[in-house]
Amino acid sequence: QVQLVESGGGLVQAGGSLRLSCAYSERTFDHYNMGWFRQAPGKERECVATITRSGGNTYYADSVKGRFTISRDNAKNTVYLQMNSLKPEDTAVYYCAADRLGRGTMKVDEYGYWGQGTQVTVSS
Repeated sequence: QVQLVESGGGLVQAGGSLRLSCAYSERTFDHYNMGWFRQAPGKERECVATITRSGGNTYYADSVKGRFTISRDNAKNTVYLQMNSLKPEDTAVYYCAADRLGRGTMKVDEYGYWGQGTQVTVSS
């Protein structure tokens, strides 16, 4: 059973940075496009960034473009999210997930193997 474990969240002031990590438990990591998602209280879960299997292509939500960078290390079965210039509206629980259908979209319902999430809180 695939397991994803996110880490790296915390409390940071506006303008600060955090780097999230997501460890994938199986050798099939490089079979999947991966995505980072977030869910703020009272809001729907949304995709913030995705990366293709090889890491050659990345996609970002407009709200984070230019501030967040997704990357992956297939040798370590890990996907990262570098978050810079953080804003209070970035406050949310952040999750990683695998693109089960392999379509490379940013649709939440096409992703699976969700981790438990890591809390990111940005103070103003």
